Amino acid sequence: MSIADELVEAGGDDEHTARTEFDGTGGFIQTGGEGSEFDPADHLGILKRFGYDPDKVEIVGPARISKWEQRARNRETNQFETVWLTAYRFHIAARGLPVDLPALYAEIARGSGPRVHHPTAESSVVICWADVQTGKVDHLGGLQELLERLDTKRGYLERYLKQHHFDHIIVADCGDIIEGFDNFPAQSRTSSLSLMDQIGVASTEFWKTIKLCTQFAAVDVLSIPSNHCAWRRAGKNLAGKVTDDWGLAISKELERRNEDAGLPVTFHRADEWQETLQFDVRGTRLGLAHGHQVNNPDQIKNWWAKMTHAGVLDCHVLLTGHFHFASLRPVGKDHSTGRSRWHIQAPTLDNGSSWVRNKFGEDGDPALAVFQINADGFDVNSFRLL
Repeated sequence: MSIADELVEAGGDDEHTARTEFDGTGGFIQTGGEGSEFDPADHLGILKRFGYDPDKVEIVGPARISKWEQRARNRETNQFETVWLTAYRFHIAARGLPVDLPALYAEIARGSGPRVHHPTAESSVVICWADVQTGKVDHLGGLQELLERLDTKRGYLERYLKQHHFDHIIVADCGDIIEGFDNFPAQSRTSSLSLMDQIGVASTEFWKTIKLCTQFAAVDVLSIPSNHCAWRRAGKNLAGKVTDDWGLAISKELERRNEDAGLPVTFHRADEWQETLQFDVRGTRLGLAHGHQVNNPDQIKNWWAKMTHAGVLDCHVLLTGHFHFASLRPVGKDHSTGRSRWHIQAPTLDNGSSWVRNKFGEDGDPALAVFQINADGFDVNSFRLL
């Protein structure tokens, strides 16, 4: 029996008093002073001791440890001795839906499938894959709702591609393809998947979309850095260059996988140290940026003008994500074409953003934006939300 069985001073301060808090998504377990017999690696036993169902709640991350000396009675010798006691503070979170990653990746391994041939026209379809934020839990649901939504949107997309004539497809990843954990502290409590599973699910869902498009035409995939995908330390501080980004890592991985699949897909990413990408589409310069470079969507216009002045983003159509609601608006005239430049704000595909709603009063419905570019430039009449 431990000599710490009888402490001279009963109770203790709040820091060393056993207690727990849980709000349904996250919280903590604080143990009292524990002796050497306590096993901090026994997560199952700790959860049960504090009344939690291990199938519904899990301990995440390392424990915070506090140690202090305490006078206690050794029952065997009836002598007072000084012993070391240890208290542990564990972070706990609700378990997300189980993800069968082997089954998801089996979808990739099945290859391209039969090609479907359709009459073509000299036009390019642009598909905006924006703000999926895989792993996020918000007011529209969690992982199951996200997967159901993406499957539904691919169904709408397939119908759209069957009904229109074109000879080229661009799939634009507008950023935030995963939720991550480091953009805001709340992310550690509102993510249902580990970082590895977020990347696994996001890669598979993106590949399904790309593979669908290859049944209709050759595909170019565009990817840029974004805030939720950034490699960070201490919140908003980047740990490396801006292109150290999980979204770009997913693009590189899918490009490697396509070496075996052999689909008619070409991958394009922002240059090292750059947050934007410019791509020529039939003589029309399409710009892609996530949009986190500014604090609100109304600032995009001035930011774009500065980037044009810098020679970085001198484009006819600018496509951005980040703000979770769709918009289409002209931004001045292009001096060479005499036509309007356009800013397209892509809608979100995620489970909703209470943060955007509370900050900007906007709450756009999840949608997949599509539009076409032909020899005359951006076809305004082609802009649609699926």
